[in-house]
Amino acid sequence: MPATETEATAEARRYLEVCNACRYCEGYCAVFPAMALRREFSAGDLQHLANLCHGCKGCYQSCQYSPPHAFGINIPSTFASIRQESYEQYAWPPAMGAVFRRNGTVVSLVAALGIALALLLTAAIQDPGVLYGAHTGAGAFYRVIPWWLMVALAGGSFGFALLALTMGAIGYWRGTGSKPGPVVAPVAETTVDILTLRNLGGGGHGCNDLDEGFSTHRRWSHQALMYGFLLCFAATSVATLYDHFLHLEAPYSFWSIPVQLGTWGGVLMMLGVAGLTWVKVVTDPVPVAKHVAGGEFALLALLFLVAATGLLLLALRHTGAMGVLLAIHLGLVLSLFITLPYSKMVHGLYRGLALFRSAREKRTMTAAAAD
Repeated sequence: MPATETEATAEARRYLEVCNACRYCEGYCAVFPAMALRREFSAGDLQHLANLCHGCKGCYQSCQYSPPHAFGINIPSTFASIRQESYEQYAWPPAMGAVFRRNGTVVSLVAALGIALALLLTAAIQDPGVLYGAHTGAGAFYRVIPWWLMVALAGGSFGFALLALTMGAIGYWRGTGSKPGPVVAPVAETTVDILTLRNLGGGGHGCNDLDEGFSTHRRWSHQALMYGFLLCFAATSVATLYDHFLHLEAPYSFWSIPVQLGTWGGVLMMLGVAGLTWVKVVTDPVPVAKHVAGGEFALLALLFLVAATGLLLLALRHTGAMGVLLAIHLGLVLSLFITLPYSKMVHGLYRGLALFRSAREKRTMTAAAAD
């Protein structure tokens, strides 16, 4: 499905025609070198550039044509709208694209329903004495929520999320008109860009997250959240190896590898969420697409609750509160997996593809110039 023409793409096209003539912001971020490779901008090109944009707002603060100038150039806000439209267009199944229009409400409802479902299922299959009792030793968690139910809920929802994300990525790649080119070197460059979040450093001094001053606060907060999430995923993966190959049942000791990974991952996630939330609250509202803020705040709240309930479960796992906490935490994880393809989380996937395409275009152009 080709990229869709919208009011936002028409507005962005007008902006970039001015930018292509001005070139003042050319060295600010990855967007402007990619823009300079083009003389015309299709809807697919604009979706690519919008997902390549990291929202550092440097171009807005430096632009002589930004509001209140008559040209009213506001690339960060317009690109945020185009990104949201691309998430909606390439969602799979297609009918789920409408979720992005009411993202904050949907994420909140799914989180509430996920908790309710986990609690109701647990209460239905367990005697109150088991649910509210203290459990210790190997297999304590499975005495409250059976292993098969955990696998069915978490594994099923995560498997569906991976399928939906894969189909969305394929749709995005085709819809934005990506062309063949080199692979190895662009993959290496893209990996470094993602791991370091280099483009959240603006032109090198940081982003204009709050005002015209430079700051690296959002970059460090985003890295804390990203690496915290990856540590928690690693904790789950290692715990799976413990269970299936070493035949060691959870819960594990505090100093075990899964618990250490999960503990530090949860702490980093909470710190990252707090930092990003603060930036969103105090930032200049003009270069921001206000209609996407609800979904972003809802996702941050869900990530914070997943991390917080995981740490609380660790602290109280040998008490009578463990059963209810386990059900709540599992419900929140279930909600996160279900909303994964239909929340701001997809930006990581599309932005990674945009970075890869940009790295490949640079090498293709360099090779063509050398010939």
